[in-house]
Amino acid sequence: MNLIKQKFIVSILMLFAAGCAQNKYAKTIDQLCPDSIDKVKALTISEKVLSDMHFRIEKSDIDAGYIRTIPLTGAQSFELWRNDNVGSFNQMEANLQNIRRSVEINLTQQENKICINCQANVQRLSMPHSQTGSNQDIVMSREQRSIYKFKLNPDQKASIKWIDLGRDNQLETEILKRIEKKL
Repeated sequence: MNLIKQKFIVSILMLFAAGCAQNKYAKTIDQLCPDSIDKVKALTISEKVLSDMHFRIEKSDIDAGYIRTIPLTGAQSFELWRNDNVGSFNQMEANLQNIRRSVEINLTQQENKICINCQANVQRLSMPHSQTGSNQDIVMSREQRSIYKFKLNPDQKASIKWIDLGRDNQLETEILKRIEKKL
């Protein structure tokens, strides 16, 4: 069987599998309000869950009840040990684009309970081509054996930016479910 037929068959099987998958995140969770938990335990468990998902903590403040992570680049499909892409759309988007996510955990007092709120923000890297129309858009140079580097002109470097895509409700729900399991 030639390579084109193999790719076609694999593509059809992937589409079929994606179409048959059920969305287990149809209902998202906004916050988690467990019974009888203190602020220190809630933050400790939240940090553990985020670390297990390979997020690095940028700021953790027990007094304020707040955790913020450093932006984490979305996992590629071959990185099976990572699980920051929740859902098939997010997995495919991270494979096709440069995506990064950051998470914030806030603890709030509601009545006699401490509630855990999670917000996951998504950004995509925008790297426009140069407007001059020259053939120097992006140059890939070979500096060592099998190592390539991108070289951008100064205009391109100035135009590179992260574009805010909003919140990732599926990731927020997954984080809160994992915190709930550890409680």
